[in-house]
Amino acid sequence: MSRPLPATSVGLGLRRALLGPLQDAPTGDFDFLECAPENWIGVGGRLGDALAQLASRHPLCCHGLSLSLGGCAPLDRELLAQVRDFLDHYRVPLYSEHLSYCSDDGQLYDLLPIPFTEEAVRHVAARIQETQDLLGRRIAIENASYYAAPHQRMSELEFTCAVLAEADCDLLLDVNNVYVNAINHRYDASAFIAGLPGDRIACLHVAGHYDEAPDLKIDTHGAPVKDAVWSLLGETYARFGARPTVLERDFNFPPYAELVAELGTVRSIMRDHARADRHAHA
Repeated sequence: MSRPLPATSVGLGLRRALLGPLQDAPTGDFDFLECAPENWIGVGGRLGDALAQLASRHPLCCHGLSLSLGGCAPLDRELLAQVRDFLDHYRVPLYSEHLSYCSDDGQLYDLLPIPFTEEAVRHVAARIQETQDLLGRRIAIENASYYAAPHQRMSELEFTCAVLAEADCDLLLDVNNVYVNAINHRYDASAFIAGLPGDRIACLHVAGHYDEAPDLKIDTHGAPVKDAVWSLLGETYARFGARPTVLERDFNFPPYAELVAELGTVRSIMRDHARADRHAHA
């Protein structure tokens, strides 16, 4: 059995472009790595050896890309069997997927929004439960960024909480996605965070986004984390306490030292709110 990650763990997304720096990284730069299993299942040779070497030194968490939990096509049981083997082999303590869909008689290579309706709650919750049964473990779902809002009968917050309750699963809270969606769809990011069930939050994500306009933000994972997102991360810690937190960067990779500095910012914010909590209860 894998051990749960300590609440104060700080992780980095494992990308092939970062393999060299990650393999050479001194102890203490990060506590764990997060990868998409679809990018590594069946990979051998130099890359497979690199993954095995990293996994022998650091806990490995997984964030899936292609289950299409909100889709209508049957779940890919062959993929789920491969994912289960991967999770078991690397003793992965946390597996998450997106609260979205990405296939329709074929892979769409984008994460598309689910209608916020009671029918969709029941549909996606049943697919999450089936996924958990096939994997033999509880999973977390991630709140996704979206730019169109098809057929909203519920708010994003109401929909997210309803899915968590109906599916009896956990939440991977992407703080950057909350900020991006709050700007694009004109709601209060702090109120969204406050309305979430804290006992369901298994992990956090932070990432950079692109400012297309004052009222339009694009979730890119290709830039440094913005000050407003750091502030919202602090609010999250203040409300719920520390949770394992992953820094995501998918392209436009800076020098590795800059990523380590951002991980240091995560640790600093976490420490500041832990200190404030201790003083409040002294």
